[in-house]
Amino acid sequence: MTKNINDKNTIGGKARNLMLLDQRGYKVPNWMVLPTVNLGDESHFETNEAVLVNQFISQNDEQSSYAVRSSAVEEDGKQHSFAGQFETYLNVTADSVMDAVARVKKSASSERVMRYRKERGLEPIGQMAVIIQEMVNAEVSGVAFSVNPVSLNEKETVISAVYGLGEGLVSGELSADTYYVTDENIRKEIADKQRAYVMDENTAGLQLQDLPESKRELACLSDEAILELNKVLKQLERDFGGPQDVEFAFSKGQLFILQTRPVTNFSTKEKGEYTLWDNSNIVESYPGITTPLTFSFIQKMYEGVYRQLANLLGVSKRRLNTHSDVYANTLGLVKGRVYYNLLNWYKMLAMLPGYTINAENMERMMGVKERFTLDDRFVMSKGRASLAMGTMFIKMVYAQLRLGAMRKSFHKQFQSVMSEYEKINFEALNDKEILEKHHWFETNVLKEWKAPLVNDFFAMIWFGLLEKQVRKYQPEEKNLHNDLLCGSQDIISVQPIYRSLEIADKIINDEACKALFSNHSADEVWSRLNEGAFPEVAGLLRKYIKDFGNRCVGELKLETISYVQEPAQFIAILQSYVKQGISSMNRDADQDIQIRRTAEEKMNAVLGKSPLKRWWFNTVLKMTRSMVSNRENLRYERTRAFGMIRTMFSALGNYWENRGYLEDKRDIFYIELEELKEMRKQGFDPTIRERIQERKVAFKAFESQLKPSPRFFTYGNDFSDQYIYSQDKIEAIGDQLKGTGCCPGIVEAEVQVVEDPRAIESLDGKILVTSSTDPGWVTLFPTAAAILVERGSLLSHSAIVSREMGIPCIVGVEGLLRSLKSGDKVWMNGSTGLIKKISHDEATK
Repeated sequence: MTKNINDKNTIGGKARNLMLLDQRGYKVPNWMVLPTVNLGDESHFETNEAVLVNQFISQNDEQSSYAVRSSAVEEDGKQHSFAGQFETYLNVTADSVMDAVARVKKSASSERVMRYRKERGLEPIGQMAVIIQEMVNAEVSGVAFSVNPVSLNEKETVISAVYGLGEGLVSGELSADTYYVTDENIRKEIADKQRAYVMDENTAGLQLQDLPESKRELACLSDEAILELNKVLKQLERDFGGPQDVEFAFSKGQLFILQTRPVTNFSTKEKGEYTLWDNSNIVESYPGITTPLTFSFIQKMYEGVYRQLANLLGVSKRRLNTHSDVYANTLGLVKGRVYYNLLNWYKMLAMLPGYTINAENMERMMGVKERFTLDDRFVMSKGRASLAMGTMFIKMVYAQLRLGAMRKSFHKQFQSVMSEYEKINFEALNDKEILEKHHWFETNVLKEWKAPLVNDFFAMIWFGLLEKQVRKYQPEEKNLHNDLLCGSQDIISVQPIYRSLEIADKIINDEACKALFSNHSADEVWSRLNEGAFPEVAGLLRKYIKDFGNRCVGELKLETISYVQEPAQFIAILQSYVKQGISSMNRDADQDIQIRRTAEEKMNAVLGKSPLKRWWFNTVLKMTRSMVSNRENLRYERTRAFGMIRTMFSALGNYWENRGYLEDKRDIFYIELEELKEMRKQGFDPTIRERIQERKVAFKAFESQLKPSPRFFTYGNDFSDQYIYSQDKIEAIGDQLKGTGCCPGIVEAEVQVVEDPRAIESLDGKILVTSSTDPGWVTLFPTAAAILVERGSLLSHSAIVSREMGIPCIVGVEGLLRSLKSGDKVWMNGSTGLIKKISHDEATK
């Protein structure tokens, strides 16, 4: 190359960086640069360029091919990267290099480049040098950052890698492994890598090849290679005076640096704190738009209950008060939709000893994939953590031993209060009396939620232990821990299904009753039953609504109209069962039990004759089953508590509407909890009406606006569209869909995409496809051949109920609703989590 030309204005930013890499001893593929020319005089250096290129090529192997890429003056700078703006040509043969050079130069005046320059206030005509670099026939390629470019964590390097050449990674076409390295600790996210780009030996360019099955789910970089690259990244950061964005390749065991550039606009102070927002799990409880009253209510609930849990596990009240803002902001409301603030969830966990273990279990439970590196205000030192672990271990053992008694005491106290409150006619109370009743209920019930919290915590711990045990003894059986949890027979979440099917049996077996349900509206049916028709069915219905009337779609949203408030909604579900002939006879009662027994036999076969191994495994299994079942059952008590709050606030809305304070009784749901608490002391505030109208207009608009991404990041309080609609945290869709298998079974059938279960009578044996489910969906499950859910985790509601019913289920399927539409036919495996779309030709064979 021409070593005497070192001015960036002559050779451009990219070539300048390559020259510095050469000078500082990094292994760089052979390269040269054609210096800048005035683009208005394209023929100026043509002769000299051809001579220089021929000289360079003659120095290399005859079989070499080349990468031809731009090196504009402003390119790869700290302010402007020009990433993807100019043309690049790979695997160019020697006789085609000059043609590629001309095309790269021409791209400097393309429409997209001119627009990019204009948006950044740059002059419309720039200068272009061109790099010619010998191609490396890489086994693995990728990009790497010496700082985490998303979280801006300066202590963490991030490496993304694919087999073959890096073209598929940069374009986003191929899935890549991602490695996060902190102090030589490696956290891996291994992708299902199905294809790779390789150099085509017969023609210029690249060829896309299928990878063998054996390599697809293996890490494409060894730990040694990752640590070698990590060391180079930190050295590059020192040599170039700031965080670096690097392209690399490994060929025959050697690391090549293809190029390096500054991480554009790296500044933590200006951007504010990085926060990840995720609704993977919470969307099950709060689907769609959530009103201000519900959000302000649950925000206070989360703050209170998790402070209780932290204190119970050994976090001092002084420390809780120091970090009170963390507990007060575990949730966010973005365009009317509820999100977890994952930064604060990790901060809460970091205050406990054993943070790393707890974080892994929380990620599994909540279905999230990114961890934060936190500063020392939250994470304990190793010495302090070791001491605290001992104290916490004692507290946990004590809490575990007392948990059964705690649950019994909680149920007794809760049932006592609920029985008392269920006798109250809130419609007969005035506003002050209703608000006083709410205040007492919140103080004596909602703030005494220790048993459900402790059970949730241990469900997370024991489930993690079970998964590790299964993977230890049955590494090939990736879903066996889920199969072991099938058929528990003691989860209240499935009782509404069984009870519904029992009522459907009674209706179907009585021709006159069946005619009533088949030929009249739901309101008419309910009216006839109240008039004395079919007393046995009417009695079963009333008993169902008394027991499960608050178990409905959106049951934890206070604005939801429950079956208690409108029984005709449940009548409509029964009518769909009658119409489709769905009854208890349709369900294979032994399917879930058989899944469980098969899984137990597989584990018994590998545990051998070791009494100690069997004892420990059976202990873990027994505890996990108990914790998971009780988790669902205790959550049903939460549903009942929220139902009581809904009853109180609905009565308050009626009272204020009747006195002209509110235009509509449902305006109550646009008042925030703290505002209601203030009115408990001061009386109704007339100024609230203006705020209600403003909020109603805003929330109505949210319904028609594009939904924010299910996972996105922000800096500080910047919730502008560039962040909330960002797809940076959304994984690319591959040829196959993959999720978390929750209940085994292979199903091939047509799919039905459902956004609202109330809008469909029956799935009629199709596969249910949706973004999330909550307990209100369970009455639709018996009509489904299988269940596919975009969000959720192994401990989410749809996973637990499907296991209990033996319905094949996969959750956490990234890109599910972007890939499938109603009428598509798919093949799915509930054990492996694999989903394949079947083409029309395959489906008609």
